[in-house]
Amino acid sequence: MTPVNSRACTLCMANGCSGGYRRPVQTAAILRFNEGLDKINILSPEFRGMMNQEITDKLLHAKKQKGLTFADLEKTVGRDEVWIAALFYRQASASREEAAQLASALDLGPDVSEALTECPTKGLGPVVPADPLVYRFYEIMQVYGMPLKAVIHEKFGDGIMSAIDFTLDVDKEQDPKGDRVRITMSGKFLPYKKW
Repeated sequence: MTPVNSRACTLCMANGCSGGYRRPVQTAAILRFNEGLDKINILSPEFRGMMNQEITDKLLHAKKQKGLTFADLEKTVGRDEVWIAALFYRQASASREEAAQLASALDLGPDVSEALTECPTKGLGPVVPADPLVYRFYEIMQVYGMPLKAVIHEKFGDGIMSAIDFTLDVDKEQDPKGDRVRITMSGKFLPYKKW
């Protein structure tokens, strides 16, 4: 790194910063600190992740303050509770009408409703999930992924199950030995095309 002046500045060299420290960066994040945060590359995955987390935090806080459940919001928005939860965690995008309904129900401003209409970067990233409940699904796929693939191919042929033309439902099963979680996934089968 080559110091240029005493003010700390971390910028992508391609942006031609004239002050601070210049160094190659491996991410697209561009942060400039002077009196405060002056410049951010809003196209970077890091910035989008930060913004997504901010929106998620606002939504969850408002939901808690209102004492609402995802099932309550299902009645307001007219979408399944799992889809609404996916929207909260920025794994889905809403129409303007849906976003406005949700923001209104939670007393949130247009900044939140506008953000909910944007197409998010989806997925947890390339890391093994640390949350115990989320990890169970990772574990299920590690153990049953190949068996599921084999059975699906036997029944349908060579192809995949869509995660776009797809629904996901969570139900509570009463059981004297302990309540059970029932998860139902339904995805359209998409055969590989030959050409």
